[in-house]
Amino acid sequence: MTTLAGAGVVITGGGSGIGAALARRFAAEGARIVVNDLDAPAAVRVAAEVDGWAVPGDVSTPDGAAALVGAAIGHLGAVDLFCANAGVGTAGGPEAPDADWELAWQVNVMAHVRAARALLPGWLERGRGHFLATVSAAGLLTMLGSAPYSVTKHGALAFAEWLSATYADRGITVQALCPQGVRTPMLEASGRAGRLMLDDTALSPERVADAVVGALADGRFLILPHPEVAGYHAAKASDPDRWLAAMRRLQSHLDTPAPQAPDGTGSAGRDRAPHDDPEETR
Repeated sequence: MTTLAGAGVVITGGGSGIGAALARRFAAEGARIVVNDLDAPAAVRVAAEVDGWAVPGDVSTPDGAAALVGAAIGHLGAVDLFCANAGVGTAGGPEAPDADWELAWQVNVMAHVRAARALLPGWLERGRGHFLATVSAAGLLTMLGSAPYSVTKHGALAFAEWLSATYADRGITVQALCPQGVRTPMLEASGRAGRLMLDDTALSPERVADAVVGALADGRFLILPHPEVAGYHAAKASDPDRWLAAMRRLQSHLDTPAPQAPDGTGSAGRDRAPHDDPEETR
């Protein structure tokens, strides 16, 4: 996408965090914005800020995704850029309830699939379209303490890769946004694992939006607001055993109780991971 000026843009999960920052940044570039969020008041509020249009709803359902795309086309005339940004972070491992796994699957993966299902016929007929998937670095690496999130973000990345390989030669651009840590409510809710792995390098949503705007024009598949993630990903691919050994050390640190303050009410200091080798510990 060479310019956002006049482009019709849909952003799911646009009521806060990265989605709201994208809406504001894209609007500043002249885009026409449709804001979707499950939180209707939040969607309306952000839409009002950017002179856009709010279409609240649950895009993880087949009917919700189809309704959003249909309403956006009716309002904008065409969807030039679809930002599949809505996501949920659910904690735990195999013991997490099936409902948590199902929620992560539906929102983090199937919402992307259902949006693409609704968008592709029109895009293929036009010969162009742009799909931006908010994946997270967890889709390239992992997120300790949250198996449902890690697994489904890997799924979101795999789907974006498949879309790109299948449709790039037919005019469809697909990009995967993979920030390592962003100062949003989701990071705040990630608990000790999130603080330990991400806090030191977490960016503001506005910084992430700037990185997206910079990457839209060249169409690169991976958008990495934290450039170091490329090195971590390469290290993981070239020597997975070494990478897993480092992650096990980090998990061991997580398994150690956090130090208590003198009054016994909380941490006595900043809870930090051992960083012997940054490429091994992220």
